[in-house]
Amino acid sequence: MKCVVTGASGFIGSHLVDILLEKGHEVIGVDDGSTGRDSNLAQTLQTGRFRLVRKCITQLDPRDFGGSADWVFHIAGRGDIVPSIERPEDYFCVNVKGTLDVLQLSRALGARRFLYAASSSCYGIPDVYPTPETCPCRPMHPYALTKHLGEQLVMHWSQVYRVPAVSLRLFNVYGPRSRTTGAYGAVFGVFLKQKLAGKPFTVVGDGKQTRDFTFVSDVARAFLLAAESDLAGEILNAGSGNTYSVNRLVELLGGTVTHVPKRPGEPDCTFADIGKIQRTLGWKPRVTFEQGVARLLDCIESWREAPLWDEASIAKATEGWFKYLAR
Repeated sequence: MKCVVTGASGFIGSHLVDILLEKGHEVIGVDDGSTGRDSNLAQTLQTGRFRLVRKCITQLDPRDFGGSADWVFHIAGRGDIVPSIERPEDYFCVNVKGTLDVLQLSRALGARRFLYAASSSCYGIPDVYPTPETCPCRPMHPYALTKHLGEQLVMHWSQVYRVPAVSLRLFNVYGPRSRTTGAYGAVFGVFLKQKLAGKPFTVVGDGKQTRDFTFVSDVARAFLLAAESDLAGEILNAGSGNTYSVNRLVELLGGTVTHVPKRPGEPDCTFADIGKIQRTLGWKPRVTFEQGVARLLDCIESWREAPLWDEASIAKATEGWFKYLAR
C-alpha cells in the first residue's frame, strides 16, 4: 500500500512508519519538525520506500503525494495540557483545522482508509472503569477538547463523505523516542531525566493515581490492524488492558521521591475497556508494563538533553493549570 503518515518523525509516527515499512508498504511521511526529530527516522530515510514531506499539515497539497494514496494515518498534532491552556488558538488551528485539512487531502488522494490518533483525555474524569467507548466525553482542557473535535470531524466525514475512517483513542502511550524537550508533560520524560541527574522523582499527589500505560509498539500495531480491516466509522480504545500506579513506576525505576500538589481536572485513574478492539481487530497488547519500563531504562541516555524539572519549575510551569482548571 501507498501510505501517508502525518507526524512521521514524532514519537508514535516514527514507530508506525517502521512497522509499515517492515510490512513492505511504501510510506510518505509528513512532518514540519516542530516536535519530531530527524533522528527518529535516521535509518528509515536510507530506505527506498520512504520519503519525507517537510510541511505543516495545514499546508499540504495532493501533488506532494503524487495525487494518490491508499492509507492515510493522521498522527500529527499538538500535545501537552499546559501549552494548550496558554495557547488555545494554536491548538485549534493544528488539532482541529489541521485534521480537517488532512481529511480533505485524503479525499483528494482517493484514500481507501483514514486512521486517526485520538486521545483518551476526551473522557475527562470517567464515570466507569474500565472505560468503554460509550462513556460520555467531558474534555477538561483545550488539548482534550481539540483532539475530541478532531475525532468528531473524522466520524462526520466518514458518515457524510464516505471516508472509511477509524479513530483510536490512545491511553498513556510510552516508549522509546518519546519527546525529550519542550513543555512539562508526560511522567516518563520527567522521571527519566530526574533519574539520570540523580534527583528525586516529582510525584504528583500521593502517587496512588493509576494510568493505563500502553507501549508504543502495541499502539503502532493497532493502527496497522485498523488499516488492514474493513471497519469504517468506528471509535476504538487502545490501552494496555490494565492500570498501574505512579508509585509502581517509581518502584520499577528506582529512586527517591518528592511530592508536588495534585492537579485539578486530572483523573485518579485511566483504564481502557479494550473489549471492542479485541473483538473487531483481534488486537491485544503484547508488552507488559515491567517489560516496557525495562526497555526505557535500556535507552535512558536518550533523555540526557531533556529539561530537568523540580518542585519550583513544575509549580511555575503549571500556574495556568491551577488558575483555569481549579474549581
